[in-house]
Amino acid sequence: MPLDTHHLPIANAPPVSDAPGAPGNAPTWTSSAKDVVGGSLGPARLWFTLGFGIVTEVYYPRVDLPQIRDLGFIVGDDAGFWVEVKRLGTYDVRLLAPGVPAVEILHRHPRFRLRLRITPDPLRDVLLIEATLTGDPALRLYVLLAPRLGATGEGNVAAVARYRGRRVLWAEQGPYGLALVAADAAQRDVMGAASAGYVGVSDGWQDFAVHGALTWEYDRAGPGNVALVAALPAHAVLALGFAATKQAAATLAVSSLLEPFAAVLLRQVADWQDWYAGANRRNPVRWEAPDALGEQFMVSAMVLRSHLDKTYPGAMVASLSIPWGDRGTERGGYHLVWPRDLVQCATALLALGAEEEARNALRYLIATQREDGHWEQNQWLGGRPYWQGKQLDQTACPVVLAALLGERDALGGTEVADMIAAALGYLLRNGPVSEQDRWEESAGITPYTLACVIAALVAGAAFLPLRLRWLSLVVADFWNAEIERWLVARGGPLAAEAGIAAHYVHLAPAAILTDPAALATPIPLHNQPTPRAIPANALVSLDFLALVRFGLRRADDALMVDSLKLADALLKTDTPSGPVWHRYVGDGYGETEDGAPYVGAGRGRGWPLLAGERGQYELAAGRDPLPLLQAMAKMAGKGGMIPEQVWDAEAIPRRFLYPGRPTGSATPLAWAHAEFVKLVISRQAGRAVDAPAAVGRRYRARRRAAVRSVWMPWAPVARMTAGTRLVVVLTRPAALRWEAAGTQGGERHTLAVGFGLHAATLRTEAVAAGNTIMVSWRWRDGSDGAGPDGGEARVVAAQ
Repeated sequence: MPLDTHHLPIANAPPVSDAPGAPGNAPTWTSSAKDVVGGSLGPARLWFTLGFGIVTEVYYPRVDLPQIRDLGFIVGDDAGFWVEVKRLGTYDVRLLAPGVPAVEILHRHPRFRLRLRITPDPLRDVLLIEATLTGDPALRLYVLLAPRLGATGEGNVAAVARYRGRRVLWAEQGPYGLALVAADAAQRDVMGAASAGYVGVSDGWQDFAVHGALTWEYDRAGPGNVALVAALPAHAVLALGFAATKQAAATLAVSSLLEPFAAVLLRQVADWQDWYAGANRRNPVRWEAPDALGEQFMVSAMVLRSHLDKTYPGAMVASLSIPWGDRGTERGGYHLVWPRDLVQCATALLALGAEEEARNALRYLIATQREDGHWEQNQWLGGRPYWQGKQLDQTACPVVLAALLGERDALGGTEVADMIAAALGYLLRNGPVSEQDRWEESAGITPYTLACVIAALVAGAAFLPLRLRWLSLVVADFWNAEIERWLVARGGPLAAEAGIAAHYVHLAPAAILTDPAALATPIPLHNQPTPRAIPANALVSLDFLALVRFGLRRADDALMVDSLKLADALLKTDTPSGPVWHRYVGDGYGETEDGAPYVGAGRGRGWPLLAGERGQYELAAGRDPLPLLQAMAKMAGKGGMIPEQVWDAEAIPRRFLYPGRPTGSATPLAWAHAEFVKLVISRQAGRAVDAPAAVGRRYRARRRAAVRSVWMPWAPVARMTAGTRLVVVLTRPAALRWEAAGTQGGERHTLAVGFGLHAATLRTEAVAAGNTIMVSWRWRDGSDGAGPDGGEARVVAAQ
C-alpha cells in the first residue's frame, strides 16, 4: 500500500501557532430570524439557512443536525475602516427562480456593494457561495466561519491548513468534519491570510475590533468554541463541505469548485422546476395563487419540501431554526418530529400534488407508531421519544392522513389497516380526555383534539373489517353529540360582555364527564412568571374552529357565530400586516413584556397559522379568505419565511421587534407554511382540502343524532341523552344487569367488539328523562366486578 504522505510533517515547515484564550466564550446559536431556508432535491444531504443577509445554520447529514452557527463577511480597508455585513441591515434577498432555494443577497453600503449568490450542490454535501465585492477598490473582503460540529459549540477544533495544494479552513469534532475552500473564475485557490481562534478572545472578529484589520494568523484553535477567518479577493466562489472527516469534506468542497458555479446553479433550478411540474400534473385542483400571493405560495411550497429529511424519508422537523437561539447553547426542540406538525405539512404537500412525499410521511409514521397504537409527543428522526406527553390529536392525525391518501387512491400499496386499527383502539381506550392539549400544556377535553379524534374514528372506520367499524362509529357519533354538553359555557361575565348566551371553551377538565359544574374549575396557565389559573369557562381559544373545518358543525351555527365573536374580541390583534390571533387567553409562550427572549415565561404573541385557521372558517362560511392570506404573506420575513409568532405590541427597535413582523420565535414554522398553502388551495377548491370527505358526509349536511350513548370506565359519563340506548364498554367479558324507575331493566352479556374491548347495548330508550339508570356487572370468569374499573355505573337520562 502506498504511503499516505498527507499526515506526515512537512520538512522545514514553520511551527504551528495555537490561538490563545481556550476554550472561548460560552457558545450560543444565532437568531431564529431566517431570510430563506432550503436544500437540494439531489442526493446531497445538506440544508442551509440564511439570516440577516448571511449564511446561518447549515444542517448535515440530517435535517436535525446544525453544523455551523454562521458564515458571514467583513469588508475593510486595512486602514481602520471595517464593517460586518450582517449588522448593516441594508440588504435585499431574492430567489434566483420562483420557489427554488437558490438565493441572491445584495448588501448596500455607501462605499461598496456585496452580492452573494448561494446554492447547495445537489450532488455533494457542499454549499456554494459566490461573493462579488464592488465599489471602493481599497476595500477587501473577509469570510468568517463559526463551526458547531455535532450540533454544539463545545469541543470543536479548527485549523488553517493546506490540502492538495490549496489553503483550506477546516474544523472537526467526533464523527464530523467541515472544510471551506475558495476559488476564482479559473478555479484556482484564492484564499489569502487566515486565522483560527477562540470566540470572544482570539477570533477574527475580535482582531478587527481591536486592530481594524486582520493581523492575527493563528494556525489552530481548539478544542473549544472556535471560529475561522480568511481574506478573499473581490470575486470568489466559496465551497463549504461536510463529511465524516475534514479531509473528506475538503475533497467534496474542491470537487464542487471544479464545476462552474453557473452549472451547479442551473442543476439546482432544473431539479426544483421538475418537481413542481410533477406535482402540478398530479394535483386535481388548479395549482396557482392570486397574482399578489403567487410568490409567497411558491416560497411556502419550497419551505415545506425543504424540511423533508433524506436519511428518514417522510420525516420533517418543526423548523429549520432555533427559537431565541442567540440566548444559549441548546439547539431547541424544534429539531424534533411532532406527528401533528408532520401531518399538517404532509397534507399540504398532498394538496400540492406531492403524493410520494405524503406517502413517505405516512410510512415513517407507521414505522414509529408505538405498540399500543399511539405516537409520542415528539421524537428524534430515528423514532426515539423525547418529550413523552400523550396528545390524542397526535394519534388521530396519522389516521386522517391515511384517509386523505386513500381518497385520492394514492396510498401506493402501503397497507394501513393495522396502523389504523391500533390508533383507533388507543383513541377508544383513552378518549375523550387527552393528557395534553394541542399546545402541549393542559389535560382535558378540547374542541380541536376532539374534532381530530372524531374525524379519525369516522374516516378510519372505512379501513377496518366490518366487525370493528361498529364501535368506532358509535363512539364517534356519541362524542360528537356531547360536544356542547362538555365544551360550552352558558352565561357568565364573558358572555354578558359580548352580548351572547353561550360560547365554546378552550378546554374542559375531565370532571366534566360527571359534573356539569366542572367548567368553573381553575385551569393552571403555563409559561407564567408567577403561578396563575383561569376558570375553564373563561379560557377561550380558536380551537373550536376545527369543528367546522372537519365538518362536525356548520359555520352558520348560532353557537359557532357567537363563539367567534367572543374569540375575536379576546384574542385578535390588528397589526400593520393584518389581523392575528393569540393561542388562548393568558398564553405565556413568547417574549416578555419588554421584548426579552422567552426563557420559560413570557407573554404569548399572535400566531400567523391561526389566521390560516380563521381563513378556513371564512371559506366554510361562504366568504373569501383572501384578506387573511394577504395578512399571512405580509407577516413573513424578508425572504417569505412565515414565523411562528409576530409582535403585536409597541415597537422595540433595539430588539428588532415591530408590530406585525416576526418575533424571535421559530422562523419559519413549517406548520404555518402548511396552513398558507392549504388555505390557498382550499380557496380554489371551495372546501378544506385536508378534511376527510367521509366526516363531512356523516355530519355536515345534517347533524347526525346519536342513537346510542356510551359509558366506559375511563370516560364514565354521568348523563346520557334520553331516548338513546346505553352502550357499556369494558376491558373484559362481563355479565351486566341494569334497572331504572319505570322500566323493566334486564341483563346482557358483553360481546367482543375489537380493540381489546367488550360491549353490551342496553335497551334504555324508554327510560324517562330525569331517571337514573343503574348498571352493575360481574366478570364472566366469576370474580366480582369491583376493582380498578368499578363494578357499577349510574347514568342519568337527560334531555
